[in-house]
Amino acid sequence: MFHSTEPYWRNPLQTPHSGYHGHPSFIDFFEGWYFRVTLPEINQSFAFMYSIQDPIGGTTYSGGAAQVLGPDDEYLCRTFPEGKNFWATKEQLGLGHCGKNQFSLKPQFLLPDAFEKGITQGYQVTTGLNQGNIFDPATGKACSWRYQTQPIYGWGKPSRSQQSTGGLFSHLAIFEPGWQILMAHGLATGWIDWNGQRYQFEKAPAYSEKNWGNSFPEKWFWFNCNSFTNVEDLALTAGGGKRKVLGNREEVAMIGLHHRGEFYEFVPWNAEVHWQIQPWGQWEMQAENRDYSIRLKGTTDLPGYPLRAPTDRGLIVCCRDTMRGDLLLEMCDRRGNTIIQASSTDCGLEVGGIPWSEPWYS
Repeated sequence: MFHSTEPYWRNPLQTPHSGYHGHPSFIDFFEGWYFRVTLPEINQSFAFMYSIQDPIGGTTYSGGAAQVLGPDDEYLCRTFPEGKNFWATKEQLGLGHCGKNQFSLKPQFLLPDAFEKGITQGYQVTTGLNQGNIFDPATGKACSWRYQTQPIYGWGKPSRSQQSTGGLFSHLAIFEPGWQILMAHGLATGWIDWNGQRYQFEKAPAYSEKNWGNSFPEKWFWFNCNSFTNVEDLALTAGGGKRKVLGNREEVAMIGLHHRGEFYEFVPWNAEVHWQIQPWGQWEMQAENRDYSIRLKGTTDLPGYPLRAPTDRGLIVCCRDTMRGDLLLEMCDRRGNTIIQASSTDCGLEVGGIPWSEPWYS
């Protein structure tokens, strides 16, 4: 029932680190994935967050989870304690986890119709497919989804080999955690049923990323937007954090922009990056390399929602997100000429390692 030749698996823009990093001998290991679909016509988004922790089992924190952040930043979470029901592929993006099912097969990719008929709680995802069904008996909330995605941008110029978000050194496993944007921009077609209300969409902006290691950063922030009110074919991901490098801690940040087939990257090895992040409500970044400068300002009056992330104490609430943030973006050349000026009301904004008591400047 695993079909590697199906369109769900083909990806001409596959990035480094697309496959699963886990190994049966790993202890205190996690891997997490984030998938987002934006519905600009109603100013709403859905974010699907999947994670596995201590996959070999036997520890207090072993198991996985599926979290969904839905319309108006509403939230749903389902845990899957049985790590043996998790599967993932090493060569490409592919994973899934289920609770109850009608099959006696080992965990693996199922054709979408078979999954829909046989999996009552769980999910499966590849480059081209995101599908699942979860229910919280404590609240009565439920979500089911099935959509296919056509990648437009991976991470890097689409006419060239795709890049590691963390640079070449990310392959040496010296950063804690690892981070990779899998798809900076794509087009999603399908449906999501949120508590009985079905959202149909065609060619909606889609995004995906992942991280892996022993724990999330001590502190971090994040921007994501690929739906702008006045500029088409534009995708932004930016963020920063306090991470471990060979046992030491450092503060780093980056900005990546895809536009009209080009890739603009502002990273520690080619640019100077600064930020001013409030504990909540305002995110600002500035960066400059030898060719361009860029300024970002994200704001929100919304409260956002506290989300869970893997830590050395298990899957706990340690970040806050909204997918309805306001964003202003301006990029100029070295002469000061404006190259891109864009705005959005569909920006994803996050702070992590919460609560912060003071603004974070660098």
